[in-house]
Amino acid sequence: MPATRNDLPSNVRTSMIAQLNARLADALDLKLAVKQAHWNVKGQGFIALHELFDAIATRVEAHGDDLAERAVMLGGIAAGTSQIVAKESTLEPYPADITDQTAHVTALSDRLAAFGKAVRAAIDEADEAGDKDTADLFTGISRAIDKDLWFVEAHLGK
Repeated sequence: MPATRNDLPSNVRTSMIAQLNARLADALDLKLAVKQAHWNVKGQGFIALHELFDAIATRVEAHGDDLAERAVMLGGIAAGTSQIVAKESTLEPYPADITDQTAHVTALSDRLAAFGKAVRAAIDEADEAGDKDTADLFTGISRAIDKDLWFVEAHLGK
């Protein structure tokens, strides 16, 4: 690990870098899933969903950038290649053949919820490790993902 003046113990930095990269893989996968929905959604709610999905993709991209930058700040490498994402993402593969708006809303809701759950576990891990800054980063992402999940689930009308 490169030298840094960051005073977190190296074992904490190492475990946080791994957790940050794990969530980075998920965030990059999620962003592509949201863009897949954005490009292919059809139905009466097309324009609302098309615009919502694009806004969510932008926010998820920013989350990914924050995760990657924190990993590098801690002395690590941001692992964000398509090959790494394909291998490491914990999200279910996004169906590439759907167009129906309800199918996209359901598929994205499932993935937003799964990502949110993984991020909340990361909050606890960072907090237990004593890395309050990384825990705070994960907390902000969790709050934003929960809001995006609410926006998407609202289209299910249930």
